[in-house]
Amino acid sequence: MKLKKVHSFIDKFIYILIFLNVGAMILESHVSIKEAYGASFHVFEIISIVIFSAEYIYRIIHASYKEGTKGAFAYVFSFYGLIDLISILPFYLNQLIKIDGRFFRILRLFRLTRIFKVGRKSKSLKVFTRALMSVKSELTFTLFLSVITILFSSSAIYYLENEAQPEKFSSITESIWWATVSLATVGYGDVYPITVGGKIFASLISLVGIAIVAIPTGVISAAFVEEIYKERIKRKM
Repeated sequence: MKLKKVHSFIDKFIYILIFLNVGAMILESHVSIKEAYGASFHVFEIISIVIFSAEYIYRIIHASYKEGTKGAFAYVFSFYGLIDLISILPFYLNQLIKIDGRFFRILRLFRLTRIFKVGRKSKSLKVFTRALMSVKSELTFTLFLSVITILFSSSAIYYLENEAQPEKFSSITESIWWATVSLATVGYGDVYPITVGGKIFASLISLVGIAIVAIPTGVISAAFVEEIYKERIKRKM
């Protein structure tokens, strides 16, 4: 029981630290803020990497203690295990090979999908409300996936296009506009990538956007039709 409480505390602490890291990454992309607090951001990054690394090692040891070597390998090659590794690996690689892999830290947000496993009871008064509530977990995950994809896309395009177009992709915050309209398949054309890497990434992310827009539309439509059918059955009875 105590071990569960410890794990719960660790998870909550890590979730908070993840959000703080993403916030720091976004703020650091602003030149004025980076110039004023660059040293503080660097110290915070080192502390965060140490904590994430310790957590990664702890989870391997815990999995090994619980299920032996098989459990340790299962965690390391699991989805969350790979995300944990990818989120800290660029920092260490940067010490040996000078690469800027900071935007990979956004991948840690995928771990927060665990939060949405907990369901909430709510009363439904209307057919449409019942339809939404019946697929709330799917919609919540889709919304969360959309936010993650927008943050990841804006971060990636910033690092790909900032040098070529510093006025249009001046920060991750500014790049969120491009990411949003691209994923929504609107594409106003006021901001667009001009580098080869940026164009390739934009092509891929546009295809992803079609899927992200289609998923909630299909889910809501199917749920709405099902609730209407149930309502008609009740009236006949």
